[in-house]
Amino acid sequence: MVARKESKTITMRPDPEEPVEERVGQQKRPESGQFRLQVDRQTKGSYATYEAAEEAGIAIKKGYPILQVAVYDRVASLNKIIGLPETG
Repeated sequence: MVARKESKTITMRPDPEEPVEERVGQQKRPESGQFRLQVDRQTKGSYATYEAAEEAGIAIKKGYPILQVAVYDRVASLNKIIGLPETG
């Protein structure tokens, strides 16, 4: 029987000066703003004012008119669907 040499494992620790990468995925919750922008019933962002959320929603709706875009007010529990602005 042949004896094995012990192997050493070197663990590399991250450099303390490097910023830690934040994982993005389903576990990350949106910010705690009152108004949430939803695209096809999925929350995409949170805003402090309705106007800011509506502006972001209109920009998405102009680029992708087939999507359902809404602003949800979590305090009043209201959901308002955003449509394309009338032209002409």
